[in-house]
Amino acid sequence: MHLPLLPPFSNSQVYVQGDVSIDESAAIAPGVIIQADPDCKIIIAAGVCIGMGTIIHAHKGNLEVEAGVILGAGVLLVGTGKIGANACIGAATTVFNASVESCQVVPPGSLLGAKGRQIADTPQATTSEDAANQLESEGFPPESLNGQGIATSDPTTSGKDTPKESAIATTPPTPSGEDTQEEPAPKPPPVGVPVYGQANLNRLLLTLFPHHKSANPPPEDNHSE
Repeated sequence: MHLPLLPPFSNSQVYVQGDVSIDESAAIAPGVIIQADPDCKIIIAAGVCIGMGTIIHAHKGNLEVEAGVILGAGVLLVGTGKIGANACIGAATTVFNASVESCQVVPPGSLLGAKGRQIADTPQATTSEDAANQLESEGFPPESLNGQGIATSDPTTSGKDTPKESAIATTPPTPSGEDTQEEPAPKPPPVGVPVYGQANLNRLLLTLFPHHKSANPPPEDNHSE
């Protein structure tokens, strides 16, 4: 875990304000601030070691540091509570309105105590099924979720139009013009074209050349096509 660097302290003095009791054997580094609000008290027991830049602030109650406690550099103790004997609190740790058990080791950069503000849980996104159920419970059709507008009744419309509208709604849709177009009737087979044969040719020759006799006399009509 990356810990922020502690700024250098130009002031080598220790600041003490309020009702503070410090044992003579306690070791306090430069830049330490010990402050007790009115009607509050701070007790520093024997053998306590307080690192530089540590702030001890009693607020709305008493704050006690028992014998043999080691507070790392940059520790912040705020509020009320008790630091048990021989406990070790790492550097840059914040203890807010909390107590530490005896001989307990707190890692550097830790945060102990009650939070200042409660973060409300972020509401989950409403699913389509939940929205549909909600609309159905409120009397709206589920089709409104698909982007269709919710039909509202016109207050000026009389009740006589209701059966007509329902009849129109129940009437099945008529097929389009392409579907109703009838298929074309099959065309009749073409009439056979007569083929002129030898008999017709002989008749034509007799008509053109009446004095000419054909080698093959024309057949009778009943044999022609």
